[in-house]
Amino acid sequence: MGGNKMNFKTGGNFLRIAIQGEAGSNSHMATVAMLGKEVADLEIVPCNISAEVMGRVMAGEVDAAVLPIENSLHGSVAEHYDLLLELDVRVERESLLRIRHNLIAAPGVKPEDIRRVLSHPVALSQCRKFLASHPEFEVMPFYDTAGAVKHVMADGLKDTAGIAPELAARQYGGVVLQAGVEDHAQNFTRFHLIRRTIDSQLLPSPEADNKMSLAFAIDHRPGTLVAALQRLAAEGVDLTKIESRPVPGSPWEYVFYVDVRFDTPARAEAAVSALTEHARMVKVLGRYRAAEA
Repeated sequence: MGGNKMNFKTGGNFLRIAIQGEAGSNSHMATVAMLGKEVADLEIVPCNISAEVMGRVMAGEVDAAVLPIENSLHGSVAEHYDLLLELDVRVERESLLRIRHNLIAAPGVKPEDIRRVLSHPVALSQCRKFLASHPEFEVMPFYDTAGAVKHVMADGLKDTAGIAPELAARQYGGVVLQAGVEDHAQNFTRFHLIRRTIDSQLLPSPEADNKMSLAFAIDHRPGTLVAALQRLAAEGVDLTKIESRPVPGSPWEYVFYVDVRFDTPARAEAAVSALTEHARMVKVLGRYRAAEA
């Protein structure tokens, strides 16, 4: 695939992973958390938007993608659910990353020099208390957290800081002026490692799979959703999440996304079979090991 070399037995494996955003971002950190201990050489391929990320995956230009699927404060990333359903891909792993925001500037810049703060809108919204305590800051949204630090450093800005992960400071030579400026400590993002279905498993799972993501559609009649969930329950799987997304071109019809936990592969397979008998569409988005906080 793209000339990539993957020799797992000798530890000489090389993987190219696409992410939305720049190197040094939370997606970069999540990638390292999932693969860093098992891969000798990990190349991060930054992309502007999520559609570009998945386009590179489908074209075989990268080995896989790492995308956020849900944040504990802001909820699900709807666009990424749509891409998982639309494309012939599967989820192979997940990770939970504690989100830590830091005020990062160029070396030599002091906190009192800062007049402007840049970051992704979601990051800015998660640092409202800190920003409110500094009314002298002009707060400006930017396309990416790590990208804000990259911009500050590339342009040599001495009155501007970015809010980003600490990794961004190391990546671009910035300095953390103040760490932990987020409002809530219990701020986690769940990431998925995604690969084309036609490709073999990226890396063997270190532990047995115990979680499965599914998408399904049912007839628009009273009781059909309840019946679908009852079939899952009857097979002994534990429903941990349910999400609905509208069906384009079919007003008031929805695709349902669920995550379930299971204790044996047989239970997972039975749950899929039972749901398939009831629903008009079922897609297994992936089976993987559940991440622990």
